[in-house]
Amino acid sequence: MAHERRVLLMALAAGAPGVVVSLVLLWAGGYTPKVVWTLGAMVVCFWLGFSFAVQGRVVRPLQTVSNLLAALREGDYSFRARGGRGQDALSEVIREINALGETMREQRIGALEATALLRTVMAEIDVAVFAFDPERRLRLVNRAGERLLSRPEERAYGRTAEELGLEDVLRLREADATRTLTKAFPGDGGQLRRWGVRRSTFRERGVPHQLLVISDLSRPLREEELKAWQRIVRVLGHELNNSLAPIKSIAGSVSSLLARDPLPEDWREDVRSGLDVVSARAESLSRFMESYARLARLPPPKMAPVELGQVVRRVAGLETRVRVSVIPGPELSVRADADQLEQLLINLVRNAADASLVTGGGVRVGWRATSNAHVEIWVEDEGLGLANTSNLFVPFFTTKPGGSGIGLVLSRQIAEAHGGALTLENRRAGQGCAARLRLPA
Repeated sequence: MAHERRVLLMALAAGAPGVVVSLVLLWAGGYTPKVVWTLGAMVVCFWLGFSFAVQGRVVRPLQTVSNLLAALREGDYSFRARGGRGQDALSEVIREINALGETMREQRIGALEATALLRTVMAEIDVAVFAFDPERRLRLVNRAGERLLSRPEERAYGRTAEELGLEDVLRLREADATRTLTKAFPGDGGQLRRWGVRRSTFRERGVPHQLLVISDLSRPLREEELKAWQRIVRVLGHELNNSLAPIKSIAGSVSSLLARDPLPEDWREDVRSGLDVVSARAESLSRFMESYARLARLPPPKMAPVELGQVVRRVAGLETRVRVSVIPGPELSVRADADQLEQLLINLVRNAADASLVTGGGVRVGWRATSNAHVEIWVEDEGLGLANTSNLFVPFFTTKPGGSGIGLVLSRQIAEAHGGALTLENRRAGQGCAARLRLPA
């Protein structure tokens, strides 16, 4: 039985005893038939009227609530119910539904704004983004993806990855979700280029989708290569000019001297002095080029088990100008190139000794295991510390007279080739500098 009928029957049942008693009293009261029929009809009419009124008072609020919930379900949050000003249960329900509608309206506006922002960002970024459904049909593509495929979204939407030429990219295993490949795309003129590919999965309405992000690596690589060449040319030009300028000046002076007639009495000493300067500058330039070639020829490390304690103690024993204290650590072994690791530590200890010679201090060397599967070798000096750390790892930059400026650069290259890192900073406790080499355990 419907809820409305149950409410009506219950209202009729509630008033039925009173109606029956009223009718019995009318018939037994000795009233005229006209009075009996008139009063009886009035009692029955009032009984039915109030019963239907009770049914309406119960059913209409439920219909109102149903309409509001249906509007919320359809996404229309503009409907509001009246009658929520009282303190009864029905007014409380109406107030809660109105508040729910307002909250959902605000959330919808926020979601629409976030979606619009996301679409704008995806349209403007210079990275191709594709989304494929489980049947590998395209469901989303941004502007960069359209250019890469050389077709608008209307012609690409719904097509399979094989039709779009992306089948080989989607065959990436989950373990190879990020990698580079060389491929030619229609929108790139059919030229082979290096591309960075990232693949991940997401769910939309419970259905798994694949997100494919393709970025052009050739252009950034070319830009970085150009910057690297510019830096190299700038350094080489600077050093060559520093050596060639005095050579040219002295050569001109010697030529002018030899052109005199008669020659001065001390012309031999002047020529010999000028040639000595030219020879010194040429030798300095030769050392610079040798150092530069050494920096560019660093071979890949040959990994083998290396005992840290033995290497540190051996390197500390090579420095005799200052006292080098070895702070023992746990017996640890790492996979490294022993020769390169030793050369790195020699550079660090030598720099620390050079700094400590100025103040008459000492050098401390030690090692320890860290909590994140790494080991750390540290070298501390008691020198004056670092005034500026921004150019420490710039090739050929040095603050020491006669320095080559490649020691720290080589050291960092060796550290990074071993999967580690090298940092240099002023000591927090006391005067001097601390170098820290982190390597995988």
